Amino acid sequence: MSTETPNAGGTEGEEPSRAELAARVGELEDRLADFEADTADDNPKMSIIATKGTLDMAYPPLILASTAAAFGYEVTVFHTFWGLDILHEEKSKSLQLSSVGNPSMPVPNVIGALPGMDRMTTRMMEKQIADNDTATIEELIDTSLDMGVEFQACQMTIDLMDYDEDDFFDGVTTGVGAATAIQDMAEADIQLLV
Repeated sequence: MSTETPNAGGTEGEEPSRAELAARVGELEDRLADFEADTADDNPKMSIIATKGTLDMAYPPLILASTAAAFGYEVTVFHTFWGLDILHEEKSKSLQLSSVGNPSMPVPNVIGALPGMDRMTTRMMEKQIADNDTATIEELIDTSLDMGVEFQACQMTIDLMDYDEDDFFDGVTTGVGAATAIQDMAEADIQLLV
């Protein structure tokens, strides 16, 4: 039984030359690069469509996106209609919580319809967010962008709402249409409409 180890290109029993070792290392590095390139596309994908712009509906797409990105998902969030306000730097600071038509709101609709009730319920929610040290919308957007989440702003809605592309947070992709969103959903492993 031979105790010699196989060499990297020399004849049996000879030590490989530096050139042979360098060639073998180069070959292994090339194979590793090919493997990494092949598996780079294996990351699961998540596509989220955000359509609502109230304070309580801003959090679900942002929390889902940042959490999925933390688990290695490639995430895109397409914001359209009122969901676009989440990405708008100024409007995102004044999102309201509707007290009417929200079945979980502990206020009857007849009282919720009184003037100033939306403002009051919004302040209550903002206080609860602050008291619980919950991340703000801006913090969630910044964190998500840092993690590679792509936030897309619907171009048709930008035009419809007469927004300027400079009104959005830095890093938001503008000029995106429904066809791009549909293609992204078709390629995604998980599709969510929020």
